[in-house]
Amino acid sequence: MTSQFDPENAIKPAGQELTSVPIVTNRRGPGVMGTVLIAVVTALVVGVIAGFGSYALGKRAAESTSAAATQSPESPQLTLPDPVPNQQVPAAAGSIAAIVEVVLPSVVSILAEGKTDAGSGSGFVFRSDGYILTNNHVVDLVKNDGSLSVVLTDGTKLKGEVVGTNPAYDLAVVRVDKTNLPAATLGNSDALRVGDPAIAIGAPLGLAGTVTSGIISSLNRPVTTGNTATASFIDAIQTDAAINPGNSGGPLLNASGQVIGINSAIASMANGSEAGSIGLGFAIPVNSAKRIAEEIIATGTSQTPVIGVSLDMNYSGPGARVIKITGGGPADLAGLKLSDVITKIDGRVIDDATELVVAIRENAPGDQIKVTYKRQGSTNTATVTLGSASAKP
Repeated sequence: MTSQFDPENAIKPAGQELTSVPIVTNRRGPGVMGTVLIAVVTALVVGVIAGFGSYALGKRAAESTSAAATQSPESPQLTLPDPVPNQQVPAAAGSIAAIVEVVLPSVVSILAEGKTDAGSGSGFVFRSDGYILTNNHVVDLVKNDGSLSVVLTDGTKLKGEVVGTNPAYDLAVVRVDKTNLPAATLGNSDALRVGDPAIAIGAPLGLAGTVTSGIISSLNRPVTTGNTATASFIDAIQTDAAINPGNSGGPLLNASGQVIGINSAIASMANGSEAGSIGLGFAIPVNSAKRIAEEIIATGTSQTPVIGVSLDMNYSGPGARVIKITGGGPADLAGLKLSDVITKIDGRVIDDATELVVAIRENAPGDQIKVTYKRQGSTNTATVTLGSASAKP
C-alpha cells in the first residue's frame, strides 16, 4: 500500500491561515435567513386566518360569558403557580461536561503576529510553572521578531516566549510569566484502542473553548504535513472529533480527561481557507510529545532519533528502499546495505518510506529496534541502536 496522503494538498495543519471570523459564502436557495423569512411570513398568514377565526369564536364566547354573567353573580378565578427557580444540575460523573469542567482551564488560545502575517491556534498547560505545549506551525510566524500572546480561559492575556521547537514532530514549547497554572493530566497514548472516546478542545476559527467529541478512528496513521523544507512526520492518532483551523496545539482527551494527543492536522477535500473538518483529524501521540517537551524545557532543544539512511520516496513498496547509508551510522553498524528494503520495525509492517520515518520517530535516541529487511530475495533481521539529530528550528 502506498501512502494515501498528498502532503501538498490533502493534509492541512489545523492552525494555519486562520481567520477569527468564519466566512459565509453565497449559496443557491433561500439559505438560513430565507428559511427564517419564509417561516415568519407563513406565521403571519396563519395568524391572519387564525385571527378571523378567533374573532368569530371570541364574539360567541363573549356573548356566552355575558349571558352567564347575568345568571351568576360570581365568576371563577384562575390562579397560576409561581415559576420554579432555575437550578443548575451537576454534570454526571464521567460525562463530557464533567471532563470539560476540569480540563478547560488548562486550555489556552495562542495569538501569533509576524511582520506581515498573523494567525492563532491552541495549546495547553504542560507544567503549572508557565510551560505550554503547542504545535510548531502555530508559533512559526514569530521566529523572526514576531510577537506571541497567550490567552487563558478567564480572558487573561499574557506575553508568550518560545522556549524551543522541533519542526520534525511539529511541536513547540511556549512559556508565560505566571505560576500556579492548572496543568493538564497526561495519559498514555500507547494504551489507546480504535473506538475509544475522544474529546478535542481548542479555538477553531478563533472561537476559544470549543469542545467536540468523537472516537479514535485509527492508530499509527502515517501523516506528513508542511512542505519539503518544513515537513513534519506524524505517527498520528486519527479521530472523527471535529478539528478545524485553530484547533492546532489543543489537547485530544480520553474518557478520563487525560491528554492523549496534540491536535495537529486535518485531511480536507478543499484547498486554502476553505479547508474544514470532514471527520478526518490527526493528533500527535502524547507519549512522543512528552519526551520532546521535557527535552526542550531542560535544554532549549530536543533530539530526533535517526537510523542513518536515506530512503527512496518514490519506491512503490511494500517497504522502504535504502538508497544511501551514513558511514558509521546506526544502519551501517548493524549491517544494512544499499538497496535493502526495510519491511518491519519491531514487528510493525512498513508499507512505505513515510511509515518507516514515523515508526522510527515513535522511539527515542539510544533505543534498540528490530529491523526486518529484504536483500536479494532473502529476509533478514538486524538490531539497530538509534542515533540522534538535533532539532533544527
